[in-house]
Amino acid sequence: MDLPTPLAWLVDEAGASPGPDRFLADLGGRLLADRLPLAGGALTLAVPHPIIARRTWLWRAESGAVIESLGFAGGPPSQAERDWLAALGPVLEDRIGAAPDKPVLAWAGTRGFDDDEAGRLRQAARFAAAPLAALSEKAALSALLEAYLGRRSAARVQAGALTRGTGETIRAALLYADLRNFTALSEATEPTEMIAALDAWFDRVAGAIHAFGGEVLKFIGDGLLAIFPVTGWAPEACEAALRAVVAARAGMAHLDAVRQAQGLPPLPFGTALHLGDVLWGNIGAVDRLDFTAIGPAVNLVSRLEGLCRPLGQSVLISGAVAAEASSPLVPLGEHVLRGIQAPCPVFTLPATRA
Repeated sequence: MDLPTPLAWLVDEAGASPGPDRFLADLGGRLLADRLPLAGGALTLAVPHPIIARRTWLWRAESGAVIESLGFAGGPPSQAERDWLAALGPVLEDRIGAAPDKPVLAWAGTRGFDDDEAGRLRQAARFAAAPLAALSEKAALSALLEAYLGRRSAARVQAGALTRGTGETIRAALLYADLRNFTALSEATEPTEMIAALDAWFDRVAGAIHAFGGEVLKFIGDGLLAIFPVTGWAPEACEAALRAVVAARAGMAHLDAVRQAQGLPPLPFGTALHLGDVLWGNIGAVDRLDFTAIGPAVNLVSRLEGLCRPLGQSVLISGAVAAEASSPLVPLGEHVLRGIQAPCPVFTLPATRA
């Protein structure tokens, strides 16, 4: 049986699409070449993620460009994607399956679709069911891996970096942050309230890290380890880490004010920054691996954070970061860190920036 070109592509090749964005652009281009009056299209997939409920890719026929829009869990259905598509022309929408979490394909026309054109688009939607099922499964796996591993680590795992003992050495600004008095607080607080406090703390700190291009590698009890990879110049990564610390402190100051109004104690914390090389990869048992970072730089940044309380500071910065940073810092002298051979020059933020 001879199929129209778009349908033949959906049967033979679409399942190998590298991602939903390419799938949408390739299908739209083939439908356009088959003389359908398309101005744009949209593909929406539901994803299992604690924050993101759905991802939508928007394709514009004129340029071939695809952009992505995120819909967040707990919020009302977004109208922005529909408005974007409707601005291009009359819209025809098809849900690929009966369940509400099934993929949705929608097309905007340069004019209204006649009965034949609408029928051809609906037929394409039916043929798209199989490749979209595979793409939805892949998108769901990506969302889960990113939620638990972080985007960079998740991409490595999906690329097949699964062998124990393998890894790569990367240079990065490291950030280690830890709540103070957590043990005493947890003993005096109901578990559900403690979890809510931890979530609020991690929201502020991790949100600031991600906002400035960093990635949380690991949550360690009431602390976390994050990296700002050096992809260009080291000063850029160091400045991004410094900005993240300032933003996290502002977020926590607001949270503490809210907690005080509720009669709850503040959540003091310490943060340390260091610049160095880390080995980033798979470590663990034969049947249970962890994608993490190790090395002297990781040891140093965690030991440096331990000096926050003795020095009466909430932010400590190593000499390696200070040497690259353009922002003014306050020197605190050299200090011996447990398990680190050479004394470490230590700095902090000036009072105006803190």
